[in-house]
Amino acid sequence: MAYTVDFVNVSTVGLESSPVADALAGLRANEARYFRNKYDHAFTTVAAAEAAADLARVERVLKDERGIVIASPALEVTRFEVEGIDWTYVFYESGLSINVLYTLADAGKRAVGFKLSMGMDVPAELSAFKFARQRSKLAGEIRGSFFVIKGEYA
Repeated sequence: MAYTVDFVNVSTVGLESSPVADALAGLRANEARYFRNKYDHAFTTVAAAEAAADLARVERVLKDERGIVIASPALEVTRFEVEGIDWTYVFYESGLSINVLYTLADAGKRAVGFKLSMGMDVPAELSAFKFARQRSKLAGEIRGSFFVIKGEYA
């Protein structure tokens, strides 16, 4: 069942099994606010089981590009296109959020972003990355990192 993320009244709907559910809900709401303000897009997620193809695409990009396999179970997924950019987000039980930004035009921006919820340790599979910190009213402290996608994953 689809859930349109409310960034005014932050909810843990769909994220209840996470040990950092409140922080992860804040992180998800932070992303929803960004897309509403920048693109006037309603950020809507579904359970990972309902978006198996989108989850598999993210897993393939991680594995093919950097040999990364995320140990934590995925809870929610969303995929949408705005202004010629295909976005896929996966929210994991550990408090990790991964997004794949894939510009559809040739020679556009293509990258994978990682964000860690407040209170979450860096998972072993991401220990090679350096994480920058940012403050968010909705999510507290977010730590983030990214890498550029070199392959084709349309």
